[in-house]
Amino acid sequence: MNSLHRIFLVLGVVLSAQVTAAKSSVDAVARSVRAEMEQQHIPGLALLVSRNGIPVRSEGYGLSNVELNVPVTPQSIFQSGSVGKQFTATAVLMLAEAGKIRLDDALTQYFPQGPEWWKRVTVRELLSHTAGFTDYPKDFDDRKDYTEDQLLTIVEAIPPAYPPGTRWSYSNMGFLTLGILIHRVTGEFYGDFLQQRIFKPLNMSTARIINEADIIPNRSAGYRLVEGQLKNQEWVAPALNTTADGSLYFSILDLVKWDAALYTETLLKQSSLRQMWTVAPLLDGKPNSGHYGFGWFVQEKHGHRVVEHEGQWQGFETQISRYIDDGLTVVVLTNLGSAKPQRIADKVAKSYLLKPSSLPN
Repeated sequence: MNSLHRIFLVLGVVLSAQVTAAKSSVDAVARSVRAEMEQQHIPGLALLVSRNGIPVRSEGYGLSNVELNVPVTPQSIFQSGSVGKQFTATAVLMLAEAGKIRLDDALTQYFPQGPEWWKRVTVRELLSHTAGFTDYPKDFDDRKDYTEDQLLTIVEAIPPAYPPGTRWSYSNMGFLTLGILIHRVTGEFYGDFLQQRIFKPLNMSTARIINEADIIPNRSAGYRLVEGQLKNQEWVAPALNTTADGSLYFSILDLVKWDAALYTETLLKQSSLRQMWTVAPLLDGKPNSGHYGFGWFVQEKHGHRVVEHEGQWQGFETQISRYIDDGLTVVVLTNLGSAKPQRIADKVAKSYLLKPSSLPN
């Protein structure tokens, strides 16, 4: 056997070993996902892994509809929960870049009839959950079909939980208010603004505002566990599925396009993206305790910087994690309201971060 043949033989053995290792590692990810689904009693799950905006895994596990025995596929549509907040934040920053909103404006610039204390609240603080706003009050009726004006009246009647800009406290009502602000500035319902300015330009063809009355192909059913038994999601009034704190439908095929756009300036300038992914400071200059930017949590995991968000609503739990310095994104969408998709996303990301040479890239 001459030296050239020896080289090709060695290369063949090495390549075969690498392919085997890759298959083994990829299968290990699938096994880990399935094990978590069994442990958490998750009916269905969609998984996306992308590298620099290019999908390397987009697959479904389990059932999107248990009663009809419909499997999850990459086309399956899930509710966003609070993962939708990043789209609201992006819309606000798009308007800021266009000069239609200033982040340091007081809320009374846009809500002149608002309470006196809103004069000390800025748009920036609403985006970062540092505005003194609370969450939905205990007596809030989620089966009442409120108008937008009625929702705003409820928000305006709630006193501040703390002086604006001095603390961090997660507030769905703050992002609800941002959606109304978008409506006031543009004259468009915030969901229509997202459709025209984000979803259509990115060809996110199945991303939209929730509407349970519409016929929507590939829509997944949401579930909850009651004393260990799987039940359908609880009903809420249609109006509560239109607010800007997280009321979207999307699939992982939509989110791979969203992820790819965030590597570019298609929607926002890099300076705006950096601002969105930087922990917002309080008035004293210290970073907020929630490690929150604008619509994203900013964390460090496995020694890598990650911007992420989890969402929970109406029988769905979702997670998006973007390791922006590594070009790695993991999305986990589930149809169980008590699921822990962040735990699954962390395990998947760790596999790709620690063994990049043995996994697709």
